[in-house]
Amino acid sequence: MGLVKPKKFLGQHFLRDLGIANDIADTVDACPGLPILEVGPGMGVLTQFLMKKGREVKVVELDFESVAYLKDNFSALEGHIIEDDFLKLKLENIFEGKSFVLTGNYPYNISSQIFFKMLDYKDLIPCCTGMIQKEVAERIAAGPGSKTYGILSVLIQAWYKVEYLFTVHEHVFNPPPKVKSAVIRMTRNETIDLGCNEKLFKLIVKTTFNQRRKTLRNSISSILDKSHPLSTDPIFNKRPEQLSVAEFVDLTNRVEVALAEIKDRE
Repeated sequence: MGLVKPKKFLGQHFLRDLGIANDIADTVDACPGLPILEVGPGMGVLTQFLMKKGREVKVVELDFESVAYLKDNFSALEGHIIEDDFLKLKLENIFEGKSFVLTGNYPYNISSQIFFKMLDYKDLIPCCTGMIQKEVAERIAAGPGSKTYGILSVLIQAWYKVEYLFTVHEHVFNPPPKVKSAVIRMTRNETIDLGCNEKLFKLIVKTTFNQRRKTLRNSISSILDKSHPLSTDPIFNKRPEQLSVAEFVDLTNRVEVALAEIKDRE
């Protein structure tokens, strides 16, 4: 079949520059030996370089035209093309429970959701690389005190070392996106246990950043009432972007103790 027409509703922007595709493929070398799962291969511009790595490669693609193109042009992928929505997959079944590297030229409209799913499977994914919207990459890599530091920054950096590798300009895509892109790599850090209630940690991070202009005393009030003595602590005068991952962990533990005390009094 002929070339695949990019579909706007799928967020498709096909990379045309083979040099950049090769550079993206090389980002998986940080986790040698592991099988590779590529999300959104399109017409295989990245896939062709991943297949030269001497590892098992599987691709997940929702677009039926892209799937047909890959079957026609990449015979070595036979039996390794998953025609499905990545966000709905049970990732533990992909490589029979084995760890793997996640990579791709990710659809910009679901990149954040892809990384939230990565976090759900962090014990299976020691390394995640790929290309996303530059703004999202900057957000993931941002540190405390930055205007771009937010929910993704904290939740990902709690478990992964983040590297902003390089910027990619619009003209190397078909169609050119309206924004610049960036390639990042996320490698699991040494954290095995966060040291706090992970569910409450996520809730506090999301709740406070959703009202990031407010101090913690106000933004966290839906979880812990402002009348509680803990809210007089100086940390509650800060805004969420001022807290490191470790400080969010500490805050979570203190809030959990306070909530337990309230429950015991009821």
